[in-house]
Amino acid sequence: MKRTEPQLLNDIIKDYLRADGMEQRHNEQRAAYLWPEVVGPGVNRYTTRRYVHQGVMHVYISSASLKNELAFHKDRLVRAINDAVGTPVITSITFH
Repeated sequence: MKRTEPQLLNDIIKDYLRADGMEQRHNEQRAAYLWPEVVGPGVNRYTTRRYVHQGVMHVYISSASLKNELAFHKDRLVRAINDAVGTPVITSITFH
């Protein structure tokens, strides 16, 4: 049995996801998970649902005025989410 150098568990998981072709889907899930961290608790309070489909994050907001305000900051939010994930996974945000 051949001995190998020790690896970080994080690197092992990333290699597994990449080999299975699941890395993109994992990053999309991370983007949806990191939404509260990016926007803060005040905005997250009005978020009822969020998911990512084919690079577009869909966010359901219960306040019409907040939805309108967030629409003005789409580009900044896309950059902040991609920075939080560490890779450009989100191309656009749609508010519902």
